[in-house]
Amino acid sequence: METQILKTKTKDSSLKNFTNKEIGDDHLHSGLETPLKKDAFLISDDEKKKKISYLFGEIMDTLGLDLNDDSLQGTPDRVAKMYIDEIFSGLNPINKPKIALFDNKYEYQQMLVEKDITFYSNCEHHFVPIIGKAHIAYISSGKVIGLSKLNRIVQYYAKRPQVQERLTNQIGEDLKGILQTEDVAVIIEAKHLCVSSRGIKDDTSTTVTTFYSGSFRNQSKVVELQNYLKH
Repeated sequence: METQILKTKTKDSSLKNFTNKEIGDDHLHSGLETPLKKDAFLISDDEKKKKISYLFGEIMDTLGLDLNDDSLQGTPDRVAKMYIDEIFSGLNPINKPKIALFDNKYEYQQMLVEKDITFYSNCEHHFVPIIGKAHIAYISSGKVIGLSKLNRIVQYYAKRPQVQERLTNQIGEDLKGILQTEDVAVIIEAKHLCVSSRGIKDDTSTTVTTFYSGSFRNQSKVVELQNYLKH
């Protein structure tokens, strides 16, 4: 069978010579939005769980596992529930956290930093974990949100098949809209198990991605933020 060539709307013609497999392995991605089918939510979560359970059972059977074994017989249902209710729950917009804005009554005009937000995501190329920490900073334009909401926004976007670049930008762009300010920064440092547990099997490397908007495009603000993160 011939390998399909990825069809893309990008203006960069250099991508035309890459295959689907090569692009996946090189961690390139096509845009800000998570690629979803138009009919992604036409069936209920319960229906999705039943279908995933059946199909995962087929995978286990193909691998030669005995689904009659006491330890394995419930695995397809457990995996289906985990996919829909937990690790990929961020795919469904109904699970997006409700965010309330408050007036900045304290008149705090400096950057607010929430650092070391632990998250678990999954690489969309091999469906193995991405484990990392996110650091978020913003400067209020008159509105603030509860600190825990920053964590919840990170978790929402992390709980879907991801690439780190997209995850970083999704968090940053959403926070700009929620907080009604351009002054937002997001830094993510993560370990990809598709790198450490397979392929090259490099267990020491990490990947860092950044999103700087508004005042954070100023080098002095970036240095100030990085100093906060060192402590």
